[in-house]
Amino acid sequence: MGANTNSHQRNQVELKYHRRKHAEEMKHQLISFALMIILTLASFAAVIYREHMDPYFTVPFILVLAVVQLVFQLYYFMHMKNKGHSVPAFFLYSGVTVAAITLLTFLTLIWL
Repeated sequence: MGANTNSHQRNQVELKYHRRKHAEEMKHQLISFALMIILTLASFAAVIYREHMDPYFTVPFILVLAVVQLVFQLYYFMHMKNKGHSVPAFFLYSGVTVAAITLLTFLTLIWL
């Protein structure tokens, strides 16, 4: 009987731990979603008011917001921050690195 009670208590502790973990994960996803909505609205505002803003500011501003949103989506909605996603993350970052080097090479060749 004592082993069954100990197992029941352990299951209750594990259940509370998992509930707290899921609640924390949901909070992080909601915060990330709200930030992505705000960043999207900032991008739309930059496009709407582009006549009043310098184009040398508007384009990089929108590109930076796009990169920030990409990071949010990868880490929070694609769960790349979780354990066990190291191989997909490696291939993703390798692809981004190759794409950046290729883009940089083409831009260097065109401008020189």
